[in-house]
Amino acid sequence: MELDPKTPQYSTSDKSSFASISANERWPVILTGAIDDLHRTVVGVNDNEKANEGKSIIANLAKLKYELQHNRQLTPIDDDGHPDIASYNKELEQRGNPQWHDVAWLFAECYLYRRVESLFALSKHWKGYDVFARQKMNTFKSSRPAVLELAARYRDIVTEAESGKGKETKSAEEIEAAERLLFSEMCEICLWGNATDLSLLTSLTYEDIQKLQGSQARKDSQKNIIVNDLDAAFDAMQKARREKKDGERRVDIVLDNSGFELFVDLILGGYLLSSGLATSVVLHPKRLPWFVSDVTPKDFSDLLNSMVDPQAFYTAADESGNTYPSLSEKEVSDVKFLFDQWSEFHQDGKLILRPHAFWTEQGGFWRMPQDAPELFEDLKESELVLFKGDLNYRKLTSDAEWDPTTPFTEAIGPLGPKSGIRVLAFRTCKADVVVGLPAGEDEKLRALPGGGGSESRKWAWSGKWAVVSLSDGKA
Repeated sequence: MELDPKTPQYSTSDKSSFASISANERWPVILTGAIDDLHRTVVGVNDNEKANEGKSIIANLAKLKYELQHNRQLTPIDDDGHPDIASYNKELEQRGNPQWHDVAWLFAECYLYRRVESLFALSKHWKGYDVFARQKMNTFKSSRPAVLELAARYRDIVTEAESGKGKETKSAEEIEAAERLLFSEMCEICLWGNATDLSLLTSLTYEDIQKLQGSQARKDSQKNIIVNDLDAAFDAMQKARREKKDGERRVDIVLDNSGFELFVDLILGGYLLSSGLATSVVLHPKRLPWFVSDVTPKDFSDLLNSMVDPQAFYTAADESGNTYPSLSEKEVSDVKFLFDQWSEFHQDGKLILRPHAFWTEQGGFWRMPQDAPELFEDLKESELVLFKGDLNYRKLTSDAEWDPTTPFTEAIGPLGPKSGIRVLAFRTCKADVVVGLPAGEDEKLRALPGGGGSESRKWAWSGKWAVVSLSDGKA
């Protein structure tokens, strides 16, 4: 806590903030979903010992939900053998053993998921069980139209990039202008990929998901990027490519959600490798189920496995018995092209998965230099570290109540100027904290219908608005 900024953090006691809504409305729904998922699995278990242990975990999840809804104190997490438990419990004590409805939002939300994980980690038969896995793959399957559209677009782009077709008739300036445009398009696809964040949009229908994805939706949303540093990010990548033409040029992606968002992260990573803007891409997943839909290593393999036979995956009947039309030969071929290329990148060591315990600790990234110095030093080796999604943005800024005109470079503290790390944050706004806005912008957005007015910053809760913020710590 002593490493955090002095600016106060958002608290679940603030009725005007999304923190209060999260504690009172979202978290009970998420826990109910976890209980329902485990119950469905337990019903199909034939081993009595395993079934009884599963029922015991269900009871403990129900107990946690009761404590949350009745504003009980947060209690120490049972030691499941992982070193982060001591840190969680120490901070819980330092915070004065707070109650659920009067505690720092970031800490409490991390604590919630870590406590759920401990129930499974302490079990005999349920270690590694992910109560959110079923949701993750169902949502990816629901993303079929956007997946097929992007697979076809991606295949055309990388085939052209790798062949160099058309470049021989263009000037260097024309080539760079085209690459800049393509880089922006790929980044925007990646940015809006978390429109299906399962921790927030728990009641999406199949039709709703389709509306949130696809090229037209992205074009409609371009005007909603209220901070956009993509040009500066491209300039940095181009400069690195010129100066290190034959050297290592690594890009890191600190992942957010699995399913469709992981798919678009891989679209961006594959594009960077195919175009020569990067020579390797390091993906940073969570080591345990986190914030409902965050990527774990298993989610990465599950996604690739679903692409081995896209026909079977996308036409299989769902749990309600609904069936889906067959894919065309071209659609199957396009998806398999992605699978083959990404698998080859992975095998060649160009696409690397690197989990780290720090990503599921309870604090913000201001703590990284001291709490995870080896990770901090490793990220300095990267040309660009892309932090995806709302939670990573909240952690970069320590989820503090910054004035929205505070420069992004200031709000990320030790990861800012002179840190040696070039930070790029992709974030659709789903929480109160936002920085780097021009003077008057927050007031203008608050004045919109549903924007919150003088009472709250409701405009920043829906995911309609986005920021793409760069801090060049290598400059």
